[in-house]
Amino acid sequence: MDGKGPQTLCDLCLAQELADQLLQKMVTKGMLNDTTVGIFRNSEKLRLRSASIRYCKVSAMAFRLALCPHRLLELDASWVPGGLTGADVISGLASNPDCRASLQMLALNGLSLNLESPEEDSGVFIGFSSLQGLKTIHLVNTDLTDDVLEDICTLPRLETLDISCSSVTELNALLKCKNTLRSLIAHRLYRLDTTPVRLLFIFTQLHALRHLDISYNHFANDDSERRTNGDETVRQLLEAGPQILPSLVSLDISGRKTIDDSALRGFVESRSGLVFLGLLATGLSSSPVLSSHENLKVTGEANEKQLWEALRRYRERECFVKEALIHLYHLTTDTDKPQPDMLKLVVEDMRSHPESPHVHLLATACVFNLTTRDLAEVMPVRLMSATVTQLLHAMETFPNIQQVQSNCLMALCNDYLLQNVPFDRYSAAMLVIKWLSNHEEPTLQRIAVAIISILVAKISVEETALLSNDISFMKQLLTVVQHKAMLGLVDPTLKFALSALWNLTDETPTAARNFIECQGLELYMEVLESYYSETAIQQKVLGLLNNIAEVEELQPDLMDEDLLEHILSLLQDSQMLVEVRYFAGGILAQLASREEAWTLDQELRSTILEQLHKSIMTWPHLEQEMVSYRSFRPFCSLLQTYQPSGVQLWAVWAIHLVCRQNASYYIHMLTKEGLMELLKALDTHPDTHSDVKRVSQSILRMVQEQQSPCEVTNSQTEPGKS
Repeated sequence: MDGKGPQTLCDLCLAQELADQLLQKMVTKGMLNDTTVGIFRNSEKLRLRSASIRYCKVSAMAFRLALCPHRLLELDASWVPGGLTGADVISGLASNPDCRASLQMLALNGLSLNLESPEEDSGVFIGFSSLQGLKTIHLVNTDLTDDVLEDICTLPRLETLDISCSSVTELNALLKCKNTLRSLIAHRLYRLDTTPVRLLFIFTQLHALRHLDISYNHFANDDSERRTNGDETVRQLLEAGPQILPSLVSLDISGRKTIDDSALRGFVESRSGLVFLGLLATGLSSSPVLSSHENLKVTGEANEKQLWEALRRYRERECFVKEALIHLYHLTTDTDKPQPDMLKLVVEDMRSHPESPHVHLLATACVFNLTTRDLAEVMPVRLMSATVTQLLHAMETFPNIQQVQSNCLMALCNDYLLQNVPFDRYSAAMLVIKWLSNHEEPTLQRIAVAIISILVAKISVEETALLSNDISFMKQLLTVVQHKAMLGLVDPTLKFALSALWNLTDETPTAARNFIECQGLELYMEVLESYYSETAIQQKVLGLLNNIAEVEELQPDLMDEDLLEHILSLLQDSQMLVEVRYFAGGILAQLASREEAWTLDQELRSTILEQLHKSIMTWPHLEQEMVSYRSFRPFCSLLQTYQPSGVQLWAVWAIHLVCRQNASYYIHMLTKEGLMELLKALDTHPDTHSDVKRVSQSILRMVQEQQSPCEVTNSQTEPGKS
C-alpha cells in the first residue's frame, strides 16, 4: 500500500467534521441565509452529515440546492421562517437516493408540514416513509394529520417519535410500529379524541416502549373533556401494574394535576427499573415514595435538584419553564450558595424563548437571585458573560415591560460584573441611557446612573467617542445633575452622574464640546458654588473641567474671571482636601501653560502660577488612589522646559502620584508615550526649578527600580474615575 488511501480517508473525515462545525457556527452567529448557505452546494468539498438550520431563514430552493445533495445522517429544520414547509424538506431529501437511506434523524418542529397525505411528486413518493432510514422524528407544534402519522408509523426502524402539540386526533397508527418504538413524546395533544380505554390499549401494545411522555400544559385553556380523558388514562396506566409496558423506565406526566399520591406510589414501588419521572405541576413531587429511590431523576418543584432537572428537560416548553422559574425564584431568594449549573440553565431557557415576556420576567428575577452580592465572583467568567448578554437582550426586546427592565438593571448593578466580565459595554451603556430617558423612578434611576458611570469608565476611547456623538447621552446625564442640584441633594445618583460625565469627557474632545453646547459649563459653575463643602462633588466637577481644559480649542470657554478666581480659591484653601486642590491645580496649569492663548488679566495668570507652585509644595503624599489616566498625552505640553515651574511641578507631581500607586501600568505608559525623554530633559536643563527636578528624579528612579520590563498584560488597567 502506498499510504495514500488512509490519508485520503482521514482528510474526508476531517472535512465532514469541519463542514458540520462551520454550518453550526454560521447558525449560531445568525449568518446563515439563502446566500451564505450556498457555500455548501459543493458536497464533495464540504460534506455535511449533521445539519441544523434551526431558526434560519432559508427558502425551499436554497435548501434543496445546498443541503439535499449531502448524504445526511441528521437534519434539524425546526422553526425555519419564511415559508419552508415539511413537504419542501421531505421532497428535497427524497430527491437524493443517498439521503433516503442515510437520514436517521429529522426535526421539523414549528413548520407547516403541508402534507394532507403522502403523495407522488414527479414520480417520487413524497412522505416520511420515503426516508426509510429514519429512526427519530420530531414534529412538535406542527399540523400533523392522522394520515401522515399513519405513513410515519410504517417506517421499519422508527424508535423515537415526538408529536407534541400537534393536531392528531387518534393514535391507532402507533400499532404499526409497536415492535420498534422505544420513545413516544406526546405532550399536549390538544385535538386528541380517543377514550381512556382505547388509549391504554394502544399503550399496552407498544412492547418496546421505554419512555412515554403524556404531560400536559396546565396553563392552557383546552377542552376540559380531552384534559379529563388524558388524566384518566394516566391514572389507569399508573394503577395497571408492571405487566403493562413492562420495558418502561421513564414516564412524564407533568401538568396532570388530578393524579393522587396512592396511584403514584403503587407505580413507583412496582417498577424497580424506573429512572425518570416527570412530576412538575402535579402536586406529587414531594411524595414520600420518591425519597426511597435516590437514583430516580424527577422533574418537580420540591427542591432545587428537581427544578434543575425540569429546566434541563423542558427547555422547549414555555409552560414548564415558567412553572420551574416561579419555584426557582422563591427557592433562591436570599441564597448564598453559588449555583453555576442552575444559572446556565436559566440563561439557556431565556435563549430558547427569546420573544416570551413571561419567561424573561421570571428568568431575569432568578438571574438576580443567583448572581447578587458576591455570588457572581465565583461563577465562570464565560457564563457571566453569556448572562449579561441575555440581560441586555431582554432590556432591548421588552422595553415596555417595567418589571423586566427593573430586574435587568438590578442584576447588572454589580461592581464585579461591570468591571471584570467581558461583554459589549458600549451597547449596554446605550441601552441603559435609553431606559433612563423614559423613567424617573428614584431607586431605579440611581441604579441606572451607577451602571452608566462604571460602563463609561471601562469602554475604549473610540467607544467613548461614539457615545459622545449621541448628544442625547450627554443631555440625559446633565438633566439628572440639574434635577439633583435644583433640590440641593447630595445622593448617590448625583455622584454617579458626575462620575459618568467625568469619564465621558476623558480625552474625548467631542464629548467635551457637547458638554459646553448643552450648557454644562454654566450648570457646573453653579454646582461648584452651591456644593462648596462637599468634597466628593467638588472633585468630580473639577475633574471634568480638567478634561475640558486639556482641549486647546475649548480653553477659551473656561476663560471666565469669576470661574478661575473661584478655582484659585479652592487651590489656595489649606482646609480643602488635596483631592480637590489637585484638580483645581490641573485646570489652572493647563490654562496658564499657554501664554499666547491667555485672554484675561496677566496679573491673574502670574498669581495662578505663583500659587500653583506654592500650594503643591504643601501637599502630602497620598496612599489611596485618587485619579487614573488613559494616557499621559495631556501632560506633554506641561513638561516642556520653557514652561513656568508651577505648571511643570503640577505635571510631575501628578505623574509621580499615579506611578507610585500603580507602577507597572504607568511606567510602561511613560516609556511608550515618550515622556521619559521629557523628564530627562527637565532633570538636565539648567533653568529647571529644584523642586521640579527633585520630583522628576524620583520618577526616573522608580523607572530604574523596575526589575523587569513592564508588561501591560500583567498590570492593572486603570479603573476610571469614581
